[in-house]
Amino acid sequence: MKFIFSFLMLVTMAFANDATIEVIKKADVVPSIAVEDASQSYDDTFKMRFFKMLNADLNVLSIFNVDRHYRVVDFDESDVDVANKDMNYVLRYEMAEEDNGSLSVAIKLIQKDEIVYVKNYRVNSKDIYMFVSHAIAYDINEFMQEPSVAWMKRKVIFSRIVSPMKSEIVIADYTLTYQHVILKGGFNIFPKWANRAQNAFYYTTLDGAKPTLKYVDIKSGKIRSVISSDGMMVCSDVSDDGNYLLLTMARDGQPDIYRFNVQTKRYKRLTRYRGIDVNAQYMSKDKIVFISSRLGYPNVFSKDLKTGEVEQMVYYGRANSACSAHGNYIVYKARETSNAFSKNTFNLHLISTKTDFIRRLTATGVNEFPRFSKDGDAIIFIKNYKGQSAIGIIRLNYNKNYLFPLKYGRVQSMDW
Repeated sequence: MKFIFSFLMLVTMAFANDATIEVIKKADVVPSIAVEDASQSYDDTFKMRFFKMLNADLNVLSIFNVDRHYRVVDFDESDVDVANKDMNYVLRYEMAEEDNGSLSVAIKLIQKDEIVYVKNYRVNSKDIYMFVSHAIAYDINEFMQEPSVAWMKRKVIFSRIVSPMKSEIVIADYTLTYQHVILKGGFNIFPKWANRAQNAFYYTTLDGAKPTLKYVDIKSGKIRSVISSDGMMVCSDVSDDGNYLLLTMARDGQPDIYRFNVQTKRYKRLTRYRGIDVNAQYMSKDKIVFISSRLGYPNVFSKDLKTGEVEQMVYYGRANSACSAHGNYIVYKARETSNAFSKNTFNLHLISTKTDFIRRLTATGVNEFPRFSKDGDAIIFIKNYKGQSAIGIIRLNYNKNYLFPLKYGRVQSMDW
């Protein structure tokens, strides 16, 4: 697994509660942890695969210095491996294959020769072992009383371009280790989770006479059409209760933002600009952010749905073409270079509506489609660099970035 670590600078500690201010935890105050494998079932290849996944998840937590050495012990051994005796924590696990083919995993967290946490996990197949690893890391994080990383257990959905006008919609874990192609054939793009349970999603198909928004029930596999529009049809956000969609449609020739009521099947136009208004995201129930060409170039604006007031949100960058919001924070994509003879750099930046600070989150390549986790702890994004497409995770409170490459194809868009 390839990791890209933080490149951001330490700044004033007085503003540490503001995510736009960059604070780095020094390595000497972070406890160390080692992982020990006590598994009897499975071959060495699978054992190493699980160990590397768990090691990677603990790294992404960003609260430990994680030892990368693979060591084998007995699960009931009272002492940790001699090489781990100076570690603050040791996480010991035992994988077992059940008679029905399910995978069970028992863990012990050991601190200074004392067992401080135990838990058992079970999944139907070893093929989804990565979700056990994510759950273990989540539980260890909870035990350490750190801010929630519930996003680790959520699934990512993305559209992958595999050939001209051909795509696949894929459901994956956040590391892309697990990938399930749920829809293929045709040109289907802009997938969006329909609810917090992640048991349904929307997507746009361009295979018919008009761009059409579709709804998929994952459990039943049923697909139904929701709404069509000439020119453009994209669902850019779903309200927390799942009852409203923010759509970009071009019903009058120019893209505008609409709010669609899932229950009544009626829509309301939210923007009326002769240029381009796209990619709306909820900041709150009655406020949205979106991308508009009102200044002659793409930039980030907000609109109060009660008063109708429109406000420019970003004053840095002249090609700010994607954004995501969480509470008072906005992450957006900005073009950093303008070179007609080589590829340009597009970086992600974070701002707060409460301060004037701007925090740059990436440094190289084309970084786009940022999406906040539901709790605002992390940002997921697409990175294209040197011909490779990858999904990145930014841990805002720890100034760390992690990249997970896509094996083939190019990510068109995604949701978390």
